[in-house]
Amino acid sequence: MLLLVPAVVSAGVALLPLVYLGIRALSNGPGFAAEVMLRERTVSLVVRSLGLAATVTVATLVIGVSLAWLVTRTELPGRRAWAVVAALPLAIPTYVAASMWLSLSPRLQGFPGAFIVLTLTCYPYVFLPVAAALEKSDPAVEEVSRALGRSALATFLTVTLRQVRPAAAAGGLLVALYVLSDFGAVSILNFDSFTKVIYTSYRASFDRTPAAVLGCVLVAITVVIVWLEARTRGRARHARLGSGASRSVRRVPLGRGSVIAHAWLVTVAVLALGVPLSRLAYWLTRGTSAAVDTGALRDAAVATLWVSAMGALVTTVLALPVGILAARHRGAGTRFLEQSTYAGHALPGIVVALSLVFFSVNYAYPLYQRTPVLVLAYTVLFLPAAVGSVRASVAQAPPVLEEMARSLGRSPGRVLRDVTLPLAAPGVGAGAALVFLTCMKELPATILLRPTGMDTLATELWSRAGAGQYAGAAPYAALLIVLAAVPTYLLGGRHLHWVRPEALGGRS
Repeated sequence: MLLLVPAVVSAGVALLPLVYLGIRALSNGPGFAAEVMLRERTVSLVVRSLGLAATVTVATLVIGVSLAWLVTRTELPGRRAWAVVAALPLAIPTYVAASMWLSLSPRLQGFPGAFIVLTLTCYPYVFLPVAAALEKSDPAVEEVSRALGRSALATFLTVTLRQVRPAAAAGGLLVALYVLSDFGAVSILNFDSFTKVIYTSYRASFDRTPAAVLGCVLVAITVVIVWLEARTRGRARHARLGSGASRSVRRVPLGRGSVIAHAWLVTVAVLALGVPLSRLAYWLTRGTSAAVDTGALRDAAVATLWVSAMGALVTTVLALPVGILAARHRGAGTRFLEQSTYAGHALPGIVVALSLVFFSVNYAYPLYQRTPVLVLAYTVLFLPAAVGSVRASVAQAPPVLEEMARSLGRSPGRVLRDVTLPLAAPGVGAGAALVFLTCMKELPATILLRPTGMDTLATELWSRAGAGQYAGAAPYAALLIVLAAVPTYLLGGRHLHWVRPEALGGRS
């Protein structure tokens, strides 16, 4: 099969950290690994981490679905502007948001702060694919429901939610994986999750076996979550021939509910954007330690854009064969290849980075502390976002067009080049933009793997904030947010129609 070998290579890249984890976790024998897994501390970490992931996922589903419905299915004034505002929290790294909230109220440490920050920064992962699914879904089904006498609420609960279930499930999956793998916010807010404890174990001890065992537990949790998401997706197909109903969507008038809708939108916007940005503005204008080195700021911005662009390019190329196979050839083999790409996504960046240090030192030493290894880390971490984008885009492209091309004598390679890729290109581009965005915000792997002498906006921000120089860190945080806002705008506003259901994901 034309795409099988490249897909296996992509899955192999994603599984590379697991090889390291397996070697390290069993280095002291299976008995020691089992003892670490059964410790009371490990069980407590599982409960705490899953509790945070579950509560954040539920909250983001409520916020994301409600906002998506308001901007796509109602007569809300300024819907496009609200769509952009709703997506903009993607541009704020979790560690920036956590720092700003903590500077506002030191009492937000622990679970409450982690829940608030992660919910407000992660809900766009649900909002974007659900809004795209609503934009693309056929309004005739909902109109038939209304014509049969069902109310707008009943239609929403029984018809609309069913149409967007795959998109909402995919968004919820990425939120859960994001929360499990987040390092910056939980570290700043002193919440003991898997990532924080693994990082502490790696830094505090020469014996990294316990941390590797915890990493294996985290991978096992990820496999279960991915399996559950696949079960909710089922075997439903979402492609259709043509553009669906030619008439425009009959939007729901809000009436008196307009006040409630606007209050909800404003509340989310103030909490997700207003609080962190206002605190950042405070440190920019009031701080006493701000002595901006424009040269260092420029160099960090250039380095950030360069490595992020390379990461997005390589990740998208490796995602193409896996995503196309997952969309067109359903089976146990393709499901395994697709789900394999999620393996590295749930691992903390520090674990992925150390696995690549192990690999480069032992098998590819000339690449040690070079840009290719950092790009490879981005690929392992963010491959699911690109795979989901490709899979969703190809799945919505009518397969009959490819069958017609084959019947006309085109080879599989030409069909892929002339039919499949052009049809899927907009969604693939949206996925690449999201990978680019998340690469810019990634922190722990960048700290460990960046080439000697290279500093990105994220690493400069972290080092200065860690030293208590919040005013000095503010320019780096502000520039990072500005740069990240560009792909966020493309995803959330002007090109919302590019984003396919189940296509989004990533983390910072």
